[in-house]
Amino acid sequence: MMNQRPILLEAVGLKKYFPIQRGFFRKTVGHVRAVDSVDLQIHAGETLGLVGESESGKTTVGRLILRALDLTEGTIRFRRDGQVVDITHIPRSELKWYRRDASIIFQDPFSSLDPRMTVLDIVGEPLRIHGLAEGDKLREQVRELLQLVGLRVQHMNRYPYAFSGGQRQRIGIARALALKPKLIVADEPVSALDVSIQAQVLNLMRSLQQQFGLAYLFISHDLAVVSYISDRVAVMYLGSLVETAPVDSLYATPRHPYTEALLSAIPKSDPDDTKTRIILPGDVPNPANPPSGCRFHPRCRYARMVCQTERPALREITPGHHVACHLAEELKLAGVAPPEGIRESPSGGK
Repeated sequence: MMNQRPILLEAVGLKKYFPIQRGFFRKTVGHVRAVDSVDLQIHAGETLGLVGESESGKTTVGRLILRALDLTEGTIRFRRDGQVVDITHIPRSELKWYRRDASIIFQDPFSSLDPRMTVLDIVGEPLRIHGLAEGDKLREQVRELLQLVGLRVQHMNRYPYAFSGGQRQRIGIARALALKPKLIVADEPVSALDVSIQAQVLNLMRSLQQQFGLAYLFISHDLAVVSYISDRVAVMYLGSLVETAPVDSLYATPRHPYTEALLSAIPKSDPDDTKTRIILPGDVPNPANPPSGCRFHPRCRYARMVCQTERPALREITPGHHVACHLAEELKLAGVAPPEGIRESPSGGK
């Protein structure tokens, strides 16, 4: 089914190459291709899950979208007040409006909060920087934000060390909400938390999304978590997208061998399930010297000669389902039912 919601953000041909410098004069001898020709769209009010192994380029994509990093190549367009604005080359000094519309939730709730600042200072900092509140008005808005994320307002004068990991992440979420953004990049927001706390934070994020119409780019390596919170999923490998699809379609009928391998690694809750995990041979190739043709072909058990010589384009094979694989129409890959365990976890608590 096609998404009827308007496109909030569109990224076309995103590339980010980091120079490799050596010698006394720091001569550039090559580049690490952290992100290489990524196209993606995020619709208003939806969650796009971005998954892949470590070092696949997921976090770099998030930082490029936020313009925290400058692009090597590509275009980023954002819908603002009904108009599509190209923000690719706007100087950072002129992007203050975009900082209000696009925010971030960091991975580590321990290092992302300044230990020398109180909760009032941390959550209120965006409001002060943008000149939206001071004094009693700021305290009132911080109080409302803390109540939104399930924290007691009496805690606003405490420092981060006094809170648990789940509570600290709630503080980070309150900070991300302070400017009423339209898009939030959530970079592994629950990976540092216990499983029971993960469920509480995910339920909070879903509730806030419904309440405020937020769009999320949800970056994670945990496919169980992604299946719970996402509307669509994009799979990255070595800096490029290999498959994008609605969550149910991607889990049930993967069309790329890498996606099949990732799905096979999801822990099984049924002890009688004897399905074999797919073990990929070798290591992830060096992004400074990626393989020719399909980047996944050295580890793919279905690879043919064409995979070694021609790089497959990301193309639509069924409505809403895109894949970069020469053999997508031929292969019959094993899917899974979206994991249900986390769906049964209760909301609330700290």
